[in-house]
Amino acid sequence: MRCALNVIIGLVWGLALATPGLAGALQDMINAAEDGAEIVPPAGVYSEQIVVDRPVVIDGRNGVVIDGVGQGTVVTLSATGATLKNLEIRNSGRLHNKVDAGMRIEGSFNVVRDVEIHNSLFGIDMTQASNNVLRRVYISSKDLPLEMRGDSIRIWYSDNNKLEDLTVEDARDIVIWYSQGVEIRDSTIRRGRYGIHFMYAHDNLVEDNEISDCVVGVFMMYANDTTVQNNEILRSWGASGVGVGFKETSGAKILGNKIIGNASGVYLDPSPWDPDKTNLFEGNTIAYNGIGIEFHTEWKGNHFRNNSFASNFTQISVRGRGTAMKESWEGNFWDDYAGFDKNDDGQGDVPYEIYNYADRIWMEVPHASFFRGGLALAALDFVERLAPFSEPKLLVREQSSLMQRPERVVEKEKPKSALEMLQ
Repeated sequence: MRCALNVIIGLVWGLALATPGLAGALQDMINAAEDGAEIVPPAGVYSEQIVVDRPVVIDGRNGVVIDGVGQGTVVTLSATGATLKNLEIRNSGRLHNKVDAGMRIEGSFNVVRDVEIHNSLFGIDMTQASNNVLRRVYISSKDLPLEMRGDSIRIWYSDNNKLEDLTVEDARDIVIWYSQGVEIRDSTIRRGRYGIHFMYAHDNLVEDNEISDCVVGVFMMYANDTTVQNNEILRSWGASGVGVGFKETSGAKILGNKIIGNASGVYLDPSPWDPDKTNLFEGNTIAYNGIGIEFHTEWKGNHFRNNSFASNFTQISVRGRGTAMKESWEGNFWDDYAGFDKNDDGQGDVPYEIYNYADRIWMEVPHASFFRGGLALAALDFVERLAPFSEPKLLVREQSSLMQRPERVVEKEKPKSALEMLQ
């Protein structure tokens, strides 16, 4: 009876106050409701900033728009156990120092689903908020230069949150700081700076997403034990374009991804950093990139097996004068392999090797990369291979490479948290 009374109160408030643009009506409904009440406001544009500080359900199924009229954060969710669904949120403030956002989540065990966030500097700011679910949420930022937009999703000291079936476009970054157990699945992320950026964030999962036309697809910085699997990471281009990047990151699993059309498919800056951990790259398609895999320096502890390297302008690059001979290469397919398979066992009869000829001069002199593909380096490389005037350096050697592309089959990681009850 009490819950039913709360619904009636909400409807009365709505009928009385929900004229388009009227301020305060929705917050009054929330204040009048008891814990556990369902609030179903009438259709309309509610021009206000609201605070949800109790476990209620707000269902905007009638066509509810919450308009922040360009000031501050539009919705603050500080409750535990609340649900917000079927809403449109728009027009946050423009102040970076205050992190003006479409929604700020400060509580735990909340559900936000079937929500659209438009023209908001930051999309969702999640601070010390754990065990929340975001599902079928659309986010875009303000019409500003890329570097001046806010992050689409900013997660800070917040563990075990699930992000599923999101659409994020024309915002800056999805950034996860000091958080673990975050799962990002089945989402589309377009035209951002960092598609997903982990900083000091360990033991997270990125699975079954499409990340396209960002400056960087997925970047892990001092972030260990994260799994990136079955994603399509496409067209990260430009001077800093990287599909999957590492900075002093250990224990990563990069499994079954399509890493296609990037300036550098994979970039490794001393990783793994922990000498007791390794990074595993298995079952990935690394194709049509400027550089397939780029090492910042000669390193060890990365294992590459059953990957497909196809139509990359340069398969492997090592900056400076180093090689990739200390890394582990096992059973990969290389489309430029020139050997045979006489015994028909599916493996090349001679090792696959990449030598550092003159065409790799740009690895030692970065400014020379301007001439990559040009006649000058091509001619120099031809002469060097025909009659070497210096001994070429062996860059990569794989004893038994595959003659055919491997099957892209990867066993999925099991979810780390059981939040399906909150759907």
